[in-house]
Amino acid sequence: MVMLTYMDYINQLDQNSHESYALVNPHTKEEIVRIPECPDDQMEKAIQKAEIAFGKMKSMPAYERSEILDRSARVVSDYKNLFAETIAKESGKPMKYALGEVDRTVQTLKFSAIEARKLEGESIPLDAAPNGAGRDAYTIFEPIGVIGAITPFNFPLNLVVHKVGPAIAAGNSIIVKPAEKTPLSAILLREALVEAGLPEDAYHVITGDGPRLGQVLLKSNVIKKLTFTGSPEVGREIKSQAGLKKVTLELGNNSALYIDKSQQDRVKDIAKQAVTGAFSYNGQVCISTQRIYVHKNLIDPFLEEFKSETEKLIYGDPLDQTTDLSNLIDEPSQERLLEWISEAEKSGAKIVTGGTQVNGGLKPTILKDVKPESKIYKEEAFGPVVIVNTVESGEEALESINNSQYGLNAGVFTNDMKQALQFGHELNVGQVLINDLPTLRFDHMPYGGRKNSGYGYEGVKYAIQEMVNRKMISLNYTF
Repeated sequence: MVMLTYMDYINQLDQNSHESYALVNPHTKEEIVRIPECPDDQMEKAIQKAEIAFGKMKSMPAYERSEILDRSARVVSDYKNLFAETIAKESGKPMKYALGEVDRTVQTLKFSAIEARKLEGESIPLDAAPNGAGRDAYTIFEPIGVIGAITPFNFPLNLVVHKVGPAIAAGNSIIVKPAEKTPLSAILLREALVEAGLPEDAYHVITGDGPRLGQVLLKSNVIKKLTFTGSPEVGREIKSQAGLKKVTLELGNNSALYIDKSQQDRVKDIAKQAVTGAFSYNGQVCISTQRIYVHKNLIDPFLEEFKSETEKLIYGDPLDQTTDLSNLIDEPSQERLLEWISEAEKSGAKIVTGGTQVNGGLKPTILKDVKPESKIYKEEAFGPVVIVNTVESGEEALESINNSQYGLNAGVFTNDMKQALQFGHELNVGQVLINDLPTLRFDHMPYGGRKNSGYGYEGVKYAIQEMVNRKMISLNYTF
């Protein structure tokens, strides 16, 4: 097996790029490598090559696509440490979480391999309609063509594979424009898939300025679908300009959690889980637990345990497997969070712990009694900050959770079945997790948001359904 490396592909890109930029480790501030600033025509050539490769992909039998995906899962697993170290270096993600991201990527590739064999249509009883007798009809699914994917920095491998795996499973080709700060993981994933037998031009990674290269994807008539994970502002712009292209948008969020009075015997366990939900990868997770509502009967014991567990977290080098927290992705993120914390304090919120910077990071911060008009309450923090507010009842918690521009995940801890069902039905979010944190995602589950949290669905099976065209075929056997 050939040793995987991102340098060969970077060198290929560099041959057609006249400029480059320094990719910097967000923790050490050291340069990792120079990344090609690909010009527009380089993206256009990649689109042309991907269109040709689509001819191979759409005629490739489903079992072959499945076997490629299955082999690629083994390649990624074999190079687990390389992938994890790459994630840790380019994104600053602590190794314990980077290793978990690689494991999830392997699972996503395996799910994609399974679903590649399962894309099934249905029979249509045309004789249910007048004059429909004498006809057999059925539906099939066909790949749509070249897919453009724009991905963020926070899960530089698994959020890429959530677009690439389903695209390949369905028989499409794909071009990934990764975040400028984290392109290496996407390139390594490409090398793993090519090593597993994927045609070289079926998956391109084009590096450089996102808004500029994104416009090339938007304007191309060859691109049949855009799938984007990022900010609501950019998502709205993409949707407004996409025309008749298919679009999937995974956007912002500020996940909420309610802890009911029935949980008095589980406060300690829930507090430990909430620490993971709020502060994993410095809170730079779109389903990070950001708003916690606690019934008044449990607020004091919960805050005591939550504070105690939070203060045990270790700040350090991402490559050290004991590290829980490291630097944020950049200084503007740090400055923004400090401003939002200060604003909340001035409005009457109290800092339970944290609230100050540590090198390029932020001490894990718990705020209580935060007003709904505060930015840290209503916007997406995307950092190690969580608010804990007291509520008088489940009804108040339900109203507070729904009082948000976002609607991706929400969690509820309760022993009351009636209350669980009420929250399940009345929460205006895409996924409701009963007796789990909102910071929960399995890679085969449907995953999509409401309101400003997105449009369309991911999750392997559900992503594939948005990457195909349905066709009905009718046979008139009486003619």
